[in-house]
Amino acid sequence: MSAQPDLPLRPMTLGELLDAAMTLLRARALPLLVTAGVLAGLEQLVLLPFRELAFATAPFYGPARGSFGAWWTLIAVGFATEAFIICVLGSLAAAAAGPALVGRTVSNRQLWSRMRPLVTFASATGFGVICGVAAFGGFVGWVFVYGLFGLVSGVVVIDRAGGGAFLRSARLASRGGLRGVWIRFAAYLSWFAVRVVLGAGWVQILDAFSDGRPGSSAVLTPIAFGLANTVAYAALASVDAVLTLEIRIRTEGLDIAISRARSRGEDEAAPLVWAP
Repeated sequence: MSAQPDLPLRPMTLGELLDAAMTLLRARALPLLVTAGVLAGLEQLVLLPFRELAFATAPFYGPARGSFGAWWTLIAVGFATEAFIICVLGSLAAAAAGPALVGRTVSNRQLWSRMRPLVTFASATGFGVICGVAAFGGFVGWVFVYGLFGLVSGVVVIDRAGGGAFLRSARLASRGGLRGVWIRFAAYLSWFAVRVVLGAGWVQILDAFSDGRPGSSAVLTPIAFGLANTVAYAALASVDAVLTLEIRIRTEGLDIAISRARSRGEDEAAPLVWAP
């Protein structure tokens, strides 16, 4: 007998969707935040040499005179790494979201096998590369690349899609007048603002412990923004997982299929697997 579903089995408004994503994040805070923290820390290490090449200094890492090209490369690499991280975390969140929709209990340890690690890593790498290239070429293209293909994490884990995962993601995100694209972009902008506020706050807190020693900002700023990114990346990943399910409910009748399976005494999780 299934427990009460943790996620609404119906179409949601934007506010309800974001609330449902936070519900998922709170329920799976340990695996999502720990993984996000590790990946956000590694991201800061990856970006360090690019910042040095661009002469970008803390706390804002703006472009130095005569180094705009290197700085622009730094920005593109940053967009690539964050896309990779959000995709990996999105698969982890999706591994929890599917069972949550039908009220099934899955342990945190089981999430790692459910997220299909090899396929997730390959998809996240591809998503990171195309986001980095799109950002380097201009941010208009990035908006659509990020919005259209970002649901690949949910498609890989929930739909169990294979080679057509990116195309499936684009189809889902483009339905309803690109509704998925705009929701992902709105969530990104919201959490970007939160990241700036949290990062600045952590800089001030950490700086208070450093007694304003010279050069401390170069060490403390990456830590501060790494902490801010930890929360933001986990939240954005949860949005992706919930959005994948919500679009399928809204446009494919996933809720009807699950309800029908329940009434027949069949496996209610079976409709989660996409059948092209």
